[in-house]
Parts: sequence; C-alpha cells; structure tokens
Amino acid sequence: MNRYQDIEKLKNKNVYAGGKGSIGTEYYKCNFYPEIPQDESDIWVITEFTDRLDLLANQFYGDMTLWWIIAIANPDVLNMGELTCGVGKQIRIPQNINEILSSYNELNEL
Repeated sequence: MNRYQDIEKLKNKNVYAGGKGSIGTEYYKCNFYPEIPQDESDIWVITEFTDRLDLLANQFYGDMTLWWIIAIANPDVLNMGELTCGVGKQIRIPQNINEILSSYNELNEL
C-alpha cells in the first residue's frame, strides 16, 4: 500500500511560504500515523549489515512500501526518515498489519 496514493495533493498559494517562485508548488496534505502498541504477535529481530526497512517490510509483509510501519513501531531505535537500520539493533516487526492500516486510514480519513 503506497501511503501517498490517497493523500490529497495541494498547491501552494501563499507567497510567504517557500519564497518567491514557489506559488503553485504541489505538496501532500499532512498525514498522521497511528501509535503501534506492542502485541504478543510481534516479531523481534536483531538487525544485520544488509538490513533496510523496505527489505524487512518486503520479507515480513510482502510489501516494501510498508517500511514506515516498522519505523514508527521503533521510534527509540530507528529514524522515521531513513531506510537504513544500523547493525545490531533489536527492532520490533508488528504483525497486526490490518489493524495498523485501518488506524492509519481513519486518522487520515481515507
């Protein structure tokens, strides 16, 4: 699921936002992420040199675009803006994907 597919695109109309020449620039409406509480079905892994969030999402969910679920489930360990994990970090891989996606859709009114 591409998390941007249903997020509304807006156009900048404010001359003071982004500076001169930014009028008409497209951007995505702000989206919100659900909290993901720990669950007994979660899988815990120790990251290795070749691990990336998109590859882990593909391995565990069959969909590399769901990397953000792993990122927000591990806010003290991972950086939401990066796909890399670092080596030797213990991270949680949530398994309740349908609940997480439903919460995401509700928060963003999709």
